[in-house]
Amino acid sequence: MEGRRQRGTRQTRDAPVEIDRDAVKIRKSTRQDRPSRGQGLVDHMRAEYPEVLPGHVRAALGSDEPNRRFDTVVMGRATYEPALAIGITSPYPHLRQYVVSGTLGAGPDPAVTVVADDPVATVRELKAEDGLDIYLAGGGRLAGALLDEIDELVVKQYPVVAGAGVPLFSADFVPVDLRPVAAVDIDGVRVTTYERVRGD
Repeated sequence: MEGRRQRGTRQTRDAPVEIDRDAVKIRKSTRQDRPSRGQGLVDHMRAEYPEVLPGHVRAALGSDEPNRRFDTVVMGRATYEPALAIGITSPYPHLRQYVVSGTLGAGPDPAVTVVADDPVATVRELKAEDGLDIYLAGGGRLAGALLDEIDELVVKQYPVVAGAGVPLFSADFVPVDLRPVAAVDIDGVRVTTYERVRGD
């Protein structure tokens, strides 16, 4: 069909930075030496990715920007749970919402579709539809399950060492080629966009 755009799946994630241990330097510093990571990053997200901000955050910011990149969000149960814990059953009311969970049962909100099994088939169906792209908001397990469907990855790297955390992808070791297509430094945070390199 002419004019039809194939939808892609993008993931925006916070990621740790690998450190060359031979290059580590220790010096005295105070909190005042650390760069601020605040309003600049929020402004960037509002300008470039307004739809990734949950509805209650958009309301608090007075943000009513239209969806620029995404019209659908797919998230795991663990990503959905914090919203439920504070009484929010539709965290992204400005997007079509899918929650992947084998234990949630019927969704607590008619605006949220629960995917009990086979998230890959669901995402493939969504990608075949016309519209904007799909925002993958989830942990490493869901991202690992959907790895073959991810077309773009947006990684926010904070210059903070935090120890153990949620991996970007919990999946078998399968190298995936990515190429950086954009990068910006904001308030000490580097936001890099990668596109997947697919074979012919």
